[in-house]
Amino acid sequence: MNIQTRKTKKNTMNSQAQPYQPLTSENAAVVLVDHQVGLMTGVRDYSTGELKHNVVALAKAAKALKLPIVVTTTARDSMWGPTFPELVEALPDIKIIDRSTVNAWDDPRVAAAIEATGRKKLIIAGISLEVCAAFPAITAIGKGYEAYVAVDASGTFSDTKREAGLLRMQQAGVIVSDYATLMVEILKDNARPEAAAVYNALDMPWATLVGQISKAYGKQSAAA
Repeated sequence: MNIQTRKTKKNTMNSQAQPYQPLTSENAAVVLVDHQVGLMTGVRDYSTGELKHNVVALAKAAKALKLPIVVTTTARDSMWGPTFPELVEALPDIKIIDRSTVNAWDDPRVAAAIEATGRKKLIIAGISLEVCAAFPAITAIGKGYEAYVAVDASGTFSDTKREAGLLRMQQAGVIVSDYATLMVEILKDNARPEAAAVYNALDMPWATLVGQISKAYGKQSAAA
């Protein structure tokens, strides 16, 4: 067994030994990195429509759960263009921080905005997955935060980049998941008053069908 293999095995064992501490509305924040029109044109692991849907759903659900949200772009006016309009519309009250650094955390304004949330569990999504999401997530781990990356609210330019990015993040201790699971974990209880808004934000077709079935049975019961 070589040194790298031993290190990877040790990191995996350490992460498995840590007790489960769920995401909550009180300990989590969302960081959205570089969901820009120019970058989206190169994404190959998700269609543009699906990726837009997932990012907006994450943003709306986070808003319904009252999570702090930090949004940033890079080289907005020179290279990669603006944040895609649907996300801007979903978060009208949030100022988007434009920067030049590759790693979002290297910009003092972004770092300060994240730190100002007071949250130690960060849900991160970005384009591209292996850079814009991975770099700040790995940096967060090094600074004592817990980092979760919503893979399906990110996106990248090839299968190789996707696989390499996922592997690198997992080796660093980043937790990878999908956006809906992370939001439902925070919701925790379907009796919460925010539940309807969260599920509406997630806009999951199967959940809509379940609601339609429930509504239909309700009408039948009332008729009986």
